[in-house]
Amino acid sequence: MGEEGDGSLTLLAWGNGRNRYDAIEQAKKNAVMDVIFKGISNGKDVCSKIPLINEPNARDKYESYFNEFFKDGGEYKNFVSSKDERLGDKIDRDRMKGDKSVTNSCVVRVLRYQLKQQFIKDQILKN
Repeated sequence: MGEEGDGSLTLLAWGNGRNRYDAIEQAKKNAVMDVIFKGISNGKDVCSKIPLINEPNARDKYESYFNEFFKDGGEYKNFVSSKDERLGDKIDRDRMKGDKSVTNSCVVRVLRYQLKQQFIKDQILKN
């Protein structure tokens, strides 16, 4: 959706879960994972970012680090916020409901620069 002046990215993310809360949390994780491993290729040109970590198989190489990082309530929460989502967006979130799961979208801001600094500090990225 856009890039902020502080280097953070505002994205529309989708997630799937048992209920609406789980789906929104998964959407936040998915947004952070996309910024880290896939990069952002759809949307406005200013959001066309390469992945933060473009080392092949980095998710596997640092598996224990990222498993801990993305666990429920993990560190990923420090690098994502929903403060850009308006009340109307929260009420009108796109939602699909199946028999046993819910898929929801939400607007999130991923703090890309802070993520990069954390990965440098944790020696996942080189300076």
